[in-house]
Amino acid sequence: MPQVVTAGHVNWDVTLRVDRLPEPDGESRISSQQSSGGGSAANVAVALSGLNVDTGLVGSVGDDENGLLARRELDEAGVDLQSLLTVSDGQTAVKYLLVDEQGEVAVLGNDGANEAVTPDDVEPDYVRAADHVHLTSQRPDTAAALAETASAAGVRVSFDPGRRLADRDFSRALDAADILFLNDREAESVLETEYPGSAFADRVLVIKHGSEGAVVHAPDATYEHPGFGVDPVDTTGAGDAFAAGFVAALLEIEDYERAVEHGNACGALAAAEEGARAAPTESELETFLDEQY
Repeated sequence: MPQVVTAGHVNWDVTLRVDRLPEPDGESRISSQQSSGGGSAANVAVALSGLNVDTGLVGSVGDDENGLLARRELDEAGVDLQSLLTVSDGQTAVKYLLVDEQGEVAVLGNDGANEAVTPDDVEPDYVRAADHVHLTSQRPDTAAALAETASAAGVRVSFDPGRRLADRDFSRALDAADILFLNDREAESVLETEYPGSAFADRVLVIKHGSEGAVVHAPDATYEHPGFGVDPVDTTGAGDAFAAGFVAALLEIEDYERAVEHGNACGALAAAEEGARAAPTESELETFLDEQY
């Protein structure tokens, strides 16, 4: 059974590199195009596998060509796919990622078969056997079922709900989560309104500041790391790489200071390369950190 189970979206990404992100009634020039697997849950699973963590994935794809390609990439990365649902006659979610010359990203996409996994599809034994469950954006009821099953079994739960946190009722999953990942925008727009900070006083809050590093608010202390200076090429998937580095480090030793350092390193290395699957391998991460000190 996998040591970590990730759950959420599995996409097929089409990345368009442009001279600038288009404005209304504007036009941008495409300099290159590439296609590959994406989706936060899948990205984290691949990144964890590259860090030598046995990882399984709960998600869904269609039985179309994009779904076949997505499955093949995940399988080749060593991700356990026994809980990846294939939807008959379904269309795999496709995301079009516009990446400008500074590495900033805009996203267009459809949901496709992305949220076909229901609470009834969750295999409790698969979840209970893990050491850690990492949730990303998905159906709120499915996220709740996964989080509550894991929590009841004493399995640590982390949740990175992403851009749609303010638009969906993830309250049950949030109540069961031990660690919550947010970026600056999500923290500002959500924590002070729907979910005031005091509601998470007994949880671990990880606030990602992009190139400026991250801060961890744990019940007993706060840990800050300034990040690493790299020239960003493509920030797609950098947050997923951060989460993978953080979780992998925490599995090895219960040290949030070390976890945020490793998360920042993985995020920085991913942002310095093209594509959503640019997270480093364990040896690349070790070499990078050795060079920093």
